[in-house]
Amino acid sequence: MRKVLEIGGVVAGAVLIAFGVAAIVLGVNGRNTVATNLKQQQIVGTPDMTPSGIAAEAKSAGLPSSIPLPTCTIANKQVTTGAQARCFAEYMQIHAYEATGGVPYSQMPRYASPDGKGTNDASKATKGANGQPLDNAARDVWVTETALTSALNMSYMAEQLGMFGIVVGVALLLSGVGFVILALGGALSAGGWLFARSQKKSGEAPKSAAPAAG
Repeated sequence: MRKVLEIGGVVAGAVLIAFGVAAIVLGVNGRNTVATNLKQQQIVGTPDMTPSGIAAEAKSAGLPSSIPLPTCTIANKQVTTGAQARCFAEYMQIHAYEATGGVPYSQMPRYASPDGKGTNDASKATKGANGQPLDNAARDVWVTETALTSALNMSYMAEQLGMFGIVVGVALLLSGVGFVILALGGALSAGGWLFARSQKKSGEAPKSAAPAAG
């Protein structure tokens, strides 16, 4: 029984160690992939991408105070990490609000109108050469912004998942090492505390070593 427990403990520990190493490797590779892809895009923050700079722009554009402004800084810096990508995406959203007068995509009229305000009434919309109403071009700003910021936010999420994988891998690795130490150290042996406790409950006295001959 003792041998079985020792072998089982070592095997369980080896499996945990293997999974831990795999999780760490995958996590590191994931974070490296995010950083490599972001560097290839050569994204650099514009000079106004500071809390004070964007606050002045938002005030000048007449944006409502209910729109939260970024608190991070990415001005004149290349985006190489998920956190920086998320920061850049926050500033892009404010730029989109400035370009559309503080109106989100869901509240923008579908068609362009002669007065420039847009309309949802096709009969009042500006007509194209074919007589069909023209789409509100300002809505395309949000379509582009949403696509780009979603990709940037995905970079942030992927980086965080990579870090989570590394943390889990370290936990599994330490657990596996602990299992192996316990198994080889005899904590699960027949003479250990677990079996002594079981024998005590069953009314059996634990076996003691025979005294050495004098």
